Amino acid sequence: MIVRKQDGGELWLIGQTEHSRLVGELGARWGNKRFAVPEPYESIARAAAYHDYGWLQYEATPGFDEARGQTPNFREIPAAVARHEVMEQGFEWVLAGDRYATLVVGMHRTGLSRARYDTIAHPAQKPRVMQPDVEAFIAGAEARQEQEQKAFDHKQLWTNYRLLQVWDLLGLYFCCDDPYEDYIEPVPERYEDSEGAGVRMTLTPVDSRTVKFDPFPFQTQPCRVQLIYRTLPRITYPDEAAFRRAYYSAPIGLMEFTLV
Repeated sequence: MIVRKQDGGELWLIGQTEHSRLVGELGARWGNKRFAVPEPYESIARAAAYHDYGWLQYEATPGFDEARGQTPNFREIPAAVARHEVMEQGFEWVLAGDRYATLVVGMHRTGLSRARYDTIAHPAQKPRVMQPDVEAFIAGAEARQEQEQKAFDHKQLWTNYRLLQVWDLLGLYFCCDDPYEDYIEPVPERYEDSEGAGVRMTLTPVDSRTVKFDPFPFQTQPCRVQLIYRTLPRITYPDEAAFRRAYYSAPIGLMEFTLV
């Protein structure tokens, strides 16, 4: 769950599945004269849209920190083995029948613990220190992925992995805060480019709901995307039951962003 505390005391909650849907919008609309359209298109669009659907079970019963009286932000949730297993089972169930999409999403999940396999220079991400049992689970998943990768073109697969990282970061950019000055580097342009090649893509707010991309990577100009969130009346709650009641009954809001 992405938690946004508002100055007026409200709480905005954005599900990881909603973040995932937004990432799917970005990935499905990617590509123009400068940037290659994703290929194989259907598998990559599917992977982008459902890469975080392993969180669906958590969103049905979101956590609550009794000491703080708050639901934790997604980066504060402990990386227990059980959660990794649930995540893997969740996205594998959703993507069943699409080996390529399942593999790319699996690589994304393990890569989050490995600094995205050093494919993104900015925003930088440090490797996570894992408990031994969690590390063993991730290592086992990586070993299975290594075997699965042999069935596909190496360069194309890793370019698609890198594209998913870019889209995931863009999804977090829009979900976690109002637009701000930033950039992502390197962003792949073509599948035939050398491995690791890419450009710096700058993000510049025009206003609170309009962001200028340079270079512009989408098929249509402007490109409009939507984001759904829940509005809770307060940030802290006396107990889990009070929080869950507010969560389930929360009105739904819609943010629309224009990408130019």
